[in-house]
Amino acid sequence: MSLTSLALSLRSRRVVLASASPRRKEILGLTGVALEVVPPRFPETLSKAAWPRPQDYARETATGKAQEVAARLVQEDPETPTIVIGADTVVAVDGRILEKPKDREDALGDLRSLSGKQHQVITGVAIVTWGGCEGPAQEVTAFHEETSVTFSPLSEELIREYTDSGEGWDKAGAYAIQARGAMLVQDVAGDVLNAVGFPLNRFCRELARVPPTRTGSEEVTSQTTGIDSKDVK
Repeated sequence: MSLTSLALSLRSRRVVLASASPRRKEILGLTGVALEVVPPRFPETLSKAAWPRPQDYARETATGKAQEVAARLVQEDPETPTIVIGADTVVAVDGRILEKPKDREDALGDLRSLSGKQHQVITGVAIVTWGGCEGPAQEVTAFHEETSVTFSPLSEELIREYTDSGEGWDKAGAYAIQARGAMLVQDVAGDVLNAVGFPLNRFCRELARVPPTRTGSEEVTSQTTGIDSKDVK
């Protein structure tokens, strides 16, 4: 499927990012689309035991964020066709899911577990759309993108120095690949923007399938209500 202009795809729609992440706002801002930011109130307390695959966990969290914001917006303004974008990024290594570190010791432990290893950065994305009073009912499209990142072996001194810089404390895996954390990275395979926090190319491809332009030729996670845990690859 060919990429199309986001401005064309999103014309006449209110576009809302359900995330307080400045990185996601910056990445989506590259498209030139007018964007509103509404931080979600969704409690990020999903049980990792209930979602053992990190891909499913990230998708479900992203969907929860997007649907919570969408529910508020449709109550405030049910008439305006709207698209709400939610995202959640996690790091997976050695069968564990790493999110934002809770404190310094958590950050140190995350970096030690990543040292000298390959890990996966997984971003789940959910797109909630509705067409206003005259348009189609609410639909949810959810997917994930995965990027493989390999760290060089890190000395304990470097781990402590980087952790104490504070840069990675609000990042999954306790590092920022787009900043000083890049010095820890030996190799990247896949979408670098996904590792930063939002898979822009994949988002553009998936958006082409969202009503009213969705062709239905490829299976996506989409339904009029609720959450579907299927995924598109």
